[in-house]
Amino acid sequence: MSSKTPKLFLYLLGAILVTNLIQAYFTELIFDEAYYWYYAQNIAWGYFDHPPMVAWLIKLSSFFFNGELGVRFVTVILSVVTPFILWMLVDDDRKKNLVTHFFVLVFSMTLLNAYGFFTLPDTPLLFFTALFLLVYKKFIETPSVILALVMGIVMAALMYSKYHAVLVIVFVLLSNLKLLTNKYAWLSIIVALVCFTPHFLWLYENDFVSIKYHLLERPNSAYNFNKFTLVFLVNLVAIFGFTFPWVYKALFKTKPSDLFTRALLFLTYGILLFFFISSFNRRVQTQWIIIVSIPMAVIVFKHLIENKNTRKWIYRMGVVNIVILLVLRIGLVHKPLFPVFYETHGNKQWVEQINSVAGDLPVIFENSYRNAPMYAFYSGNKSFSLNNINYRQNQYTLDNSESEVQHKKVLYISRYLPEKELAFTKADGSIYYGKFINDFESFRKLRIFIDAEKVDFNLNQKLSFKVYNPYPIDIPLEKIKFGIAYKNNYKEVRDVQPLKASPTNTTISSLKSNDTTSFTFKLPKTEMKDPGYFKIGISENDLHYGLNGANIKLD
Repeated sequence: MSSKTPKLFLYLLGAILVTNLIQAYFTELIFDEAYYWYYAQNIAWGYFDHPPMVAWLIKLSSFFFNGELGVRFVTVILSVVTPFILWMLVDDDRKKNLVTHFFVLVFSMTLLNAYGFFTLPDTPLLFFTALFLLVYKKFIETPSVILALVMGIVMAALMYSKYHAVLVIVFVLLSNLKLLTNKYAWLSIIVALVCFTPHFLWLYENDFVSIKYHLLERPNSAYNFNKFTLVFLVNLVAIFGFTFPWVYKALFKTKPSDLFTRALLFLTYGILLFFFISSFNRRVQTQWIIIVSIPMAVIVFKHLIENKNTRKWIYRMGVVNIVILLVLRIGLVHKPLFPVFYETHGNKQWVEQINSVAGDLPVIFENSYRNAPMYAFYSGNKSFSLNNINYRQNQYTLDNSESEVQHKKVLYISRYLPEKELAFTKADGSIYYGKFINDFESFRKLRIFIDAEKVDFNLNQKLSFKVYNPYPIDIPLEKIKFGIAYKNNYKEVRDVQPLKASPTNTTISSLKSNDTTSFTFKLPKTEMKDPGYFKIGISENDLHYGLNGANIKLD
């Protein structure tokens, strides 16, 4: 750190570090953190939902600590490095007299505060966005080969954090199109692409499953102004709390006086406009827009240096934000202080409740990529999420965790079991039922292919599909049944029906290992009016139909 950094700045940064370490240690994991901890148990170049950076951070944290801090330690370190970078991005000596104003501004931002101790993909995204802006600032001042190499590596790190990072790179580029004729800028792009190549290869090897899911498979719902656009607008307020009028005033008052300020403005307005337009198609999650906190912190701090009125009100309202946030942070650990039930409450209890019955047996959760890793984290035992046709694909679809529970006695847990041997109540009041299965067997990796992107909704039409068996064993046809999920135009399941399918080769009795088998079928009747899509699934050993096929459009 620079010797010119005010001592007060370092003291406050140290206080933030200690506070976040304590918070990270005493706060139970949230479900997404448990899911990303599950990623980190098998380090790879990619995962179903996200690029791998969040898993890498958790793995690195685990070398230093166990438990919750073993998931969050690196996040806590980044929580003090990121504001230091933001401080460096402001070239104004007067800032040394406004250290407390800087901290009040930055740590009154709600999600920026939360990502100081929660480990989520946005955590490295925020850090590398700040670092990218710092390197870019130096690059436009004095371009060089060294800075080009560093900027390329940072851009790759951004993309390894979250796919949304492409917005950061694109909007900064749009703010300075002369970069397209800059040889050093092109060197940065080449370096970034080379560094990101392992993830491209991972996507290719996994049939671009992540891209297909996010762009084609993910369900949506009909446009609703209150649930989509209004929620987006409310989130614009929520990420800044009570300081929001002065924060946005500072944004609107700031002019693109130089290339760096222009980049900050393009990045902020670009992301806000992108997700505003997106809100007319789907619900925009709050964390998707959190990235604007980085350029906004710089823009607003520079403005409050110049404007006494803004400085006064952001300080006052920022202190109110921080007090509320501190109370809520304590409430994450001490439930009575939190206004509603939250997912950091009671996880150890429900895990212990199930573990006391299951013992060392693997526990299979139907349709819960959230409960499965949380159970594994706090119990130390194996778990698996068995995803059915009413649910969504996730990392358990992709990895080899299914093989670890095959032909073992397991405790099977679901919210929808017809046979309810056992019942478990979670802290949020939801009830799950369980039963023991002595010899569990599933075939969720069977894949169904239809050689058409859309078909006519004709019940008399004879159609065909192929089933690929990737398992090292033949699977008797008597062990499987087919079903079909009819979906609306937003890919939401509305009806599930059994499907009668016949092998084209009537002499076969099994799905041959590492081979493809063809079947013919007709669409079954449905009470659903004008279905928009259908998906075929396979039930094995009377389990519910799986996620075996893709969505097929119905005309």
